[in-house]
Formats: sequence, structure tokens, C-alpha cells
Amino acid sequence: MKNRAPALLAVIGANIIYGLNYVIAKGIMPNYMNPRAIIFVRTSIATVVFWFIASWLKKEKIEREDWKTLLLSGFFGISLNQLMFFEGLNLTTSINASILMVGIPIAVLFFSKIFQNISFGRSKFIGMMLGSVGAIYLILGKGKIDFSSSTSLGNVLIMINVTSYAFFLVLIKPLASKYHPITLMKWVFLFGFLFVAPFTLPKFIQTDWSIIPIHIWLSIGYVVVFATILAYFLNNYSLTRMSAATNSAFIYSQPAIATLVAVIFGKEQLHFQQIIAALFIFVGVYFVIKKSKKVYET
Repeated sequence: MKNRAPALLAVIGANIIYGLNYVIAKGIMPNYMNPRAIIFVRTSIATVVFWFIASWLKKEKIEREDWKTLLLSGFFGISLNQLMFFEGLNLTTSINASILMVGIPIAVLFFSKIFQNISFGRSKFIGMMLGSVGAIYLILGKGKIDFSSSTSLGNVLIMINVTSYAFFLVLIKPLASKYHPITLMKWVFLFGFLFVAPFTLPKFIQTDWSIIPIHIWLSIGYVVVFATILAYFLNNYSLTRMSAATNSAFIYSQPAIATLVAVIFGKEQLHFQQIIAALFIFVGVYFVIKKSKKVYET
């Protein structure tokens, strides 16, 4: 069995990045950039970067039967996923988006069972429930959930994003064991960019770059370099040594990580509710990543 420590570190790193991305990305929209303009920037740059890195690595031949999966991964993991996330985040609150994201691990279990007939042990389901309760409890401590008519469309778009990303994780998992992460990312981002470019290029062209202040440029840089290139690579690398369900369970840690960073930098004070919520989250994640004695998952 492969050592999972590097994969665990990779997925933790990815979720630290994603945990901070909600607030950072929200600050860019809509005053400085349209959501679709941001998507064009992050997908185009990421595509160029992954292809540049791949040019220095040994070329891998993609088997014929895997091209369809790569094409679908580009659509669900890049174009639909990012369009729905940024458009949804622009139309709803960070609290709503964070809570709805808790549905990703559950959706991954569903898709794994339906499309790959993978069964999971009892500990994984217990972990999912504990993680969900902890994440929601922690997020609600930061503000009220808002399911009013003003956020309804944004909430629906985030739910599509959740479903799309969960399906992407299940799709890409078998390929993660066959190809180098950079090989996968260069093709997934290329296909994703080709799908999304017609919908995002017009907004990119219309962007008034002269009004963007330096702190927003830094936020854009974070979204592109960390939340796109690095986070996607780390997540994909983690799938080489863990199941899609285990990978997705770390999503529960995102609100806890964001809270911890806020406490360290003096933006928030640590409360009893946060401690209890964090315990639920990390115990839940432990149950999910714990290896079952029966061969249910990898």
C-alpha cells in the first residue's frame, strides 16, 4: 500500500487554499471584475502554466478510451464548476456558499456508488455526518444563512457547482492512478478553457483594468496562482493515493481552517462554539480517512 502521508498533506494544503478563497474571491466581484472575466483569467493562465510545466516532463500517451473522461472532466471540473461557483458566489452570501459546499462529500459517495459501484464502510458515513454537523455549526456561528428570494438563484448555481465538482472528483479518480498529475491537468484545463472561453471572453474584454487597486490585484493573483493552479494540482495529486470520497471529506475542514487563520491574525476571537464545531469536523475527517479492515475503498 502506498504511503498516504504526502497525499494527506496535499489535500490539506488544497483545502487551506480553498478555505480562504471564499472571502478573497468575493472581494473581487462585482465592483472590479465580472465573475466570468475572473474565470477567463484563471483558466487561460492555468492552461498555459500546466502546458509549460508538462513540456519539461516526459510525454505520456493518453489511451484512446480515456479521452472521453478527460473531455467530461474538463467540462464538469473546470467550465461548469467554475462558472457556477463564481456566478453563484456573486449572487449569494459567503455563508450560504460555505454551507452548500458541505454537500460535496455526500454527492461524491452517491456518484461513486452509482457510476463505479463502490461500497463504503460504516465509519465513512459516520465521518461524513459528523463533518457535516461540525462544518454547518461553525459556519452558522459567523452569520445567518439567507435563503431569501434575493439569494435563491445564487444558491441554485452553487448547488450545481457542488454537483459538478463532486462528479469531477469521481470521474478523474481512475485516471489519477494512470497518469502524472501534470499530464491530467494540462488536458483537463485545456478542454475546460475551450468550453468556457465563449462565455467568458466578452466579459474579460469589457473589464476596466485601470480601476483595479493593488490589493485587488493581489486577490486576483491568489485566485489564479493558489486557488486554481496549486489547489487543483494538490487535489489531483492526492487522488493518486486516496479515494475521491476521502479527498472530498477534507472540504469539511475549510471553515475550520479559515476560522483558525482569522484567530491567528486577530480578526476573530476563539469561542466555545468554534472549538466544539472543530472537534466534530476533525473527528469526522478521522473516521473518513481511517482504513477499514474490509476492502471497501482505496
